[in-house]
Amino acid sequence: MAHKLDSISLGQGQGPKAAAMIERARDAGSWVLLCNCHLCVSWLPELERICEQMNLDETDNNYRLWLSSMPSRQFPPLLLQNGVKMTNEPPKGLRANVMGSMSKCDDRMLNDCTKPEAFSRLVFAFCFFHAVCQDRRKFGAIGWNTPYNFTPEDLSTNRRQLKYFLDNYNEIPYQVLRFLGAKINYGGRVTDRKDKVLIECMIEIFICESVVEEGPEYKFSPGGLFYVPAASSQEEFLQYLRSLPITTPPEVFGLHGNCEITCAESESLALLEDVMAVRSVEGGGGGGGGGAGSQEDVVYALAGELIEQTPPLFDLDGFEKAFPTMYSESRNTVVKQEAAKYNRLLALLHTQLPLFRKAVKGLVVFTEDLENAGKGLYMNVVPDGWSNVAFLSLKPLSVWYKDLNDRIAFFNEWLKDGHPNAFWLSGLFFPQAFFTAVMQNFARAHKFAIDRIDFDIELRDDCKPDGSDIMVPPLAGCYIRGLFLEGCRWDEQRHHLAPSKPKVLFESMPPVLFKPELDWKGRNGTYSCPVYKVLSRKGTLSTTGHSTNFVRDLALTSKEEPGQWIRAGVAAFLALRY
Repeated sequence: MAHKLDSISLGQGQGPKAAAMIERARDAGSWVLLCNCHLCVSWLPELERICEQMNLDETDNNYRLWLSSMPSRQFPPLLLQNGVKMTNEPPKGLRANVMGSMSKCDDRMLNDCTKPEAFSRLVFAFCFFHAVCQDRRKFGAIGWNTPYNFTPEDLSTNRRQLKYFLDNYNEIPYQVLRFLGAKINYGGRVTDRKDKVLIECMIEIFICESVVEEGPEYKFSPGGLFYVPAASSQEEFLQYLRSLPITTPPEVFGLHGNCEITCAESESLALLEDVMAVRSVEGGGGGGGGGAGSQEDVVYALAGELIEQTPPLFDLDGFEKAFPTMYSESRNTVVKQEAAKYNRLLALLHTQLPLFRKAVKGLVVFTEDLENAGKGLYMNVVPDGWSNVAFLSLKPLSVWYKDLNDRIAFFNEWLKDGHPNAFWLSGLFFPQAFFTAVMQNFARAHKFAIDRIDFDIELRDDCKPDGSDIMVPPLAGCYIRGLFLEGCRWDEQRHHLAPSKPKVLFESMPPVLFKPELDWKGRNGTYSCPVYKVLSRKGTLSTTGHSTNFVRDLALTSKEEPGQWIRAGVAAFLALRY
């Protein structure tokens, strides 16, 4: 068979070679395997053309074309529709995942080491770590900021390295094994900064001296169900795994029990979004059908309601008069920039909504932007054309519009009353610029270099969450309100982080006092809590060098070691989904 199979790994410059290989195979009746198609998406349209123009009369019946690829949105639909598709996915559920990995480790392999007992236990621990890394994806953003496709090859590499170190060193180098696993073998796929911290924290639970020395007495989770059994053969390991519950509690991932609700909620939302997308396609066809007419009536009426709800544009001259550019007050520049950004969004709404109603009545031509606006109105999602110039948000359109009006009202109060005592950080497009302005005020007042300034924080749990009882601004820094915590809560009696209450997914945070400090090095007994704009956590680097989602870290007081909150995915947010 080897002489009938030609293979090539696609990449830069490999497209013409692959095309020539396909042409030869068609005449000779051999097979062609094109590997890693996702690495050559620019050539895939050419491959689609080759397959579409293939003449069966001029092709040998024994010819076959095999393609391998990671999931890719650029993969041509024609190839998927005309081909037989096979997927290789990890087993669903932690127990099934670990069983699948251990079923490949027979007794000969487990004993093929100079330290067989330590080797078998650490192999099991690596399999467990591998399953936890893969299964955390089902929890969404609280599991991983960015979902990663960890593969069996990552586990195999760790296993080979483990055998090498155990065979060649008298003492087991746990720190080296953790470094290789968390920073290279698995960590090489991890791109998000917070995910890198998470995977380093996770591997410390599974790859440590206690796994070998204590065996079953060392537990992977507080419940005590998960551990390395006192087994010496593959069957004994599998027998222990069969005794585990089919449904894995979130505690083994380090997550709170509320994450089961988060997981079910995410799956339900994804299903409903797919149903709505299909319904929109069915209802959006041409012709005079009742469904299409009904959809037009709905979006026409909704567009009229939104026109009435759209606030007027800001008077930028009024903002310039109230907040002139001053050396001692950099926040004036921020508020004017924010007002200009809101004006850009409001101008688009005031232009597009009336134009959309005219297009529905046939008075103007439907453009692509107007069609996208109509789909968004019907599906209750923010149209792409609006979200491109709007603040980052995951809210449905109806809630998004209310949020927009709340933001405009906040800026009108800012214009009327001057700088507020407590700032609603969620109302800003670019909160990082606001923090920079606060630090700049402090640096200029004391003649410090701004790159030596950072914030310490104090949670004012003696104040109302909306900060309405804060009557005087701080001498330096600012009060911030409107933050939410996921994965834990703030204990207002004990003044530190505490586990979430059952079935309470998000907790409001008290107002936060940001205090600029010179050469601040942090405090002991704190957890560096990341703050994001929205729940997706995932972001991209903007042209300013800042993330489009991540804002900054908060040093929150904690009686527990930080690793507990890192594994629990604890984070703060400026806005939720509703």
